[in-house]
Amino acid sequence: MPSFDIVSEIDEVALRHAVDNANRELATRFDFRGVEASIEQKGLVVTLKTESDFQVRQLEELFSKACVKQGISAAGADKEDTPVHSGKTFSWNMTFKQGIDQPTAKKVIKLIKDSKLKVQASIQGEQVRVNGKKRDDLQAVMALLKQSDIEISLQYNNFRD
Repeated sequence: MPSFDIVSEIDEVALRHAVDNANRELATRFDFRGVEASIEQKGLVVTLKTESDFQVRQLEELFSKACVKQGISAAGADKEDTPVHSGKTFSWNMTFKQGIDQPTAKKVIKLIKDSKLKVQASIQGEQVRVNGKKRDDLQAVMALLKQSDIEISLQYNNFRD
């Protein structure tokens, strides 16, 4: 019986490349000349630092574009509500999540069941396994999830015939 797993994984190397590319673009931006601004990564946490609240939001947009170029969805990252002001700088942390949390997994399963495709979906830890009799049904599930409004990036692993 054909099956595949739906997972949400962030490639740390691609995230590092996105940070490096955003820092390179930051160095060439005219509106950040003479301003203390940086984008730093520690694991799956990216910190945006600059001198004003408005510029932090510009940095977030610049970093999001760099993420898209690397194939990472920055929309699924947990962001603080407002930038934290400490001393001279504002900083904003973005935490990228690994795995699919329980509410999102339930939302994925509900979306699959509402589509009336002849597949079974089940939660297995931090991933969702989808089984079906036909490969075409599984590919229809993939297409359905790509068009959905789920805010995390999804990958499809372990496709078996």
